[in-house]
Amino acid sequence: MSRLFLVLVFFSTSALAQGFEHAHKAWDALLKKHVLLLDGGKASQLRYAELAKERVALKSYLDALSAVKPEEFNAWSKPQRMAFLINAYNAFTAEKILTRYPNIKSIWDFGKLFGNPFKDDFFSLLGRRMTLDGIEHETLRKPGAYDEPRLHFAVNCAAIGCPMLREEAYVPERLEAQLEEQARRFLSDRSRNRLAGGRLELSKIFDWFKEDFGVRERFFAKYATQLADGAEQQKLIADGKAPISHLDYDWTLNDARR
Repeated sequence: MSRLFLVLVFFSTSALAQGFEHAHKAWDALLKKHVLLLDGGKASQLRYAELAKERVALKSYLDALSAVKPEEFNAWSKPQRMAFLINAYNAFTAEKILTRYPNIKSIWDFGKLFGNPFKDDFFSLLGRRMTLDGIEHETLRKPGAYDEPRLHFAVNCAAIGCPMLREEAYVPERLEAQLEEQARRFLSDRSRNRLAGGRLELSKIFDWFKEDFGVRERFFAKYATQLADGAEQQKLIADGKAPISHLDYDWTLNDARR
């Protein structure tokens, strides 16, 4: 009897793990059509006007995300869970923008105290009302859950200053490579991260979430060749001798119509 119970549990768990379409094909198709790459792939904009014409397809994907039950999610592998959460954050953010588009210049047009887009529980996920902050700070950044600083280069807040919206969906089998490419792209973008006058001028992301990057000098040393061009400058970063300052964050909407 106990053996039969274990077999049933095994198959039910396997069924849950296979129930959701982890290739995120619907979201992937929308991104491939409507994300515009800039600066050699270091930045991007979204064609919101064109995406708006496919709102039905977007909402269908969002409904599929919302239908996932907590027990199903918990049965998945770590890369499956993480790809799901990143894609959900990006897709629900795009939907939030579309609720006001084209009469919107920044995601903060929704408000900071009232209508705050990051604290508004405007969708359901994993069996409860959820916010964008809930996905990022309470789930992805939850201590001990994923411990992955590169997630900051994957979630997109619909702003020019934010790391680029990737031109494809995140998928579990390639998640490591995708996150690493996002990190290299972002840190290569001289408009948001650079060595200037012997000083590292970095995105505010590295200030807001500094605890996620551990010893930041070590983190930046890994990406010295992205942050600077010359060998002498790269060595300054690799040796952790470059003082750090942070650039202003551009909250302008990442709209291809700009």
